[in-house]
Amino acid sequence: MCGGTEGGLSLDGVDLDKESVIQGVVLREEQPLGGAYVRLLDATGEFTAEVPTSATGQFRFFAAPGHWTLRALAPKADPVDRAVVAARGEVAEVRIVL
Repeated sequence: MCGGTEGGLSLDGVDLDKESVIQGVVLREEQPLGGAYVRLLDATGEFTAEVPTSATGQFRFFAAPGHWTLRALAPKADPVDRAVVAARGEVAEVRIVL
């Protein structure tokens, strides 16, 4: 069982025996970027979900195990894609710099 990164989102109430978690932070010039959007795309590139980042640039998805792509979007920035693998019982931590 993996915990979140120090200072990351709390995993209180998350049953990692049943969940695959993808979470992380979006940064611009090494500063957390609130109000950005992170899209979850499946292995074929199809849109699955989207969440806004928190004021501290953080986001979280509960995804089926498998290969995914995260796409970060923000004003005045090119979209940035990151490949990630979700696995039941694990937390995939992703840092995206725009």
